[in-house]
Amino acid sequence: MFSADGGSAVFAAAFPELGIGFLGVSLAFGLTVLTMAYAVGHISGGHFNPAVTVGLWSAGRCANKHVLPYIVVQVIGAVLAAGLLWLIASGKPDWMPAGFASNGYGALSPGKYSMGACFVAELVLTFFFLMIIIGTTSKGTAAGFAGIPIGLALALIHLISIPVTNTSVNPARSTAPALFSGAVYVGQLWLFWVAPIAGAMLAGILAKILYEPADMIETVVVEEAKAA
Repeated sequence: MFSADGGSAVFAAAFPELGIGFLGVSLAFGLTVLTMAYAVGHISGGHFNPAVTVGLWSAGRCANKHVLPYIVVQVIGAVLAAGLLWLIASGKPDWMPAGFASNGYGALSPGKYSMGACFVAELVLTFFFLMIIIGTTSKGTAAGFAGIPIGLALALIHLISIPVTNTSVNPARSTAPALFSGAVYVGQLWLFWVAPIAGAMLAGILAKILYEPADMIETVVVEEAKAA
């Protein structure tokens, strides 16, 4: 997935005259999640993000046995996609990798935001992202439409936080470009694992409290109706 959304950031930086800009990159990330959710969501649940997997696990929506394999595959897929992007982008004679769409705080933050500010941004935005994912896939919601609000939510998150951290809310998305950008970016990866996963787990725990009672009530009503 990084090859599509990360590509918009890498190539937009290489060709600013094309005008995709800040809004275009944000929409690319959101549209990528939306399209992929409909493409493979019926196969795997559409997990492209370790924070989403952990958040859904903490909400009781993902089996223990799936958590580690999902995360491993997500990271491998992101790294392969970043390698493909590097191969394509390096075909431009005067291309400079710069940060290669990496995430960062302090001197590596697009707006030079502090570590604390970046940590809070990633935690809070991932929290709300998971609340939207869990809420739109819960019982009683319009079946088949969850990909739309999820994709729009991710676009909105990017509009808010690109100036702060270049937007992660996804540890796999952060890991892949950092590995191609050098030790300084790798050294900051901890924040883009800890903050998103912490935010996702908080959302999962809260969602379990909010949605599980409603799901249980619905089940009881159905069972009572069958018994009658």
